[in-house]
Amino acid sequence: MNKGIIRIIVVDDHPAVRKSIKILLGTNPGFEIIAECEDGHSAIEQATQLIPDIMLVDINMSPVDGFEVTEVVLKKVPSVKIIALSINNQLKYATEMLRAGARGYLTKTSPPKEIIQSIIDVHNGDIYICHEIRKLIPPSD
Repeated sequence: MNKGIIRIIVVDDHPAVRKSIKILLGTNPGFEIIAECEDGHSAIEQATQLIPDIMLVDINMSPVDGFEVTEVVLKKVPSVKIIALSINNQLKYATEMLRAGARGYLTKTSPPKEIIQSIIDVHNGDIYICHEIRKLIPPSD
């Protein structure tokens, strides 16, 4: 295992999305895709076997969705940092994923630079919410 390399599992039930993410992240020498999972069951299994640094997890999967993947993985391997990557661009989904224990939320329309930055920020201990969702958060007084 290389020091400084962020080890990532990509979880999405659409092969084209997994391939696109793999190509995007493959351009960064600081990232290593250690597994791709097409469903929640394999995501949980791979997370417990491979202990990634980061998991990019789709929300809408069946029969085990991204919320359940997040909760189960974090119970079994609390060191894993999960970033939701979803088609859902509503604040309620981001809020629910963060409640489940995710450390980040991206939409599938997030620009490549933002996806890369979110991985780095979450790996460094920050919480990352994409710009598309962040603009929906009401200002605090």
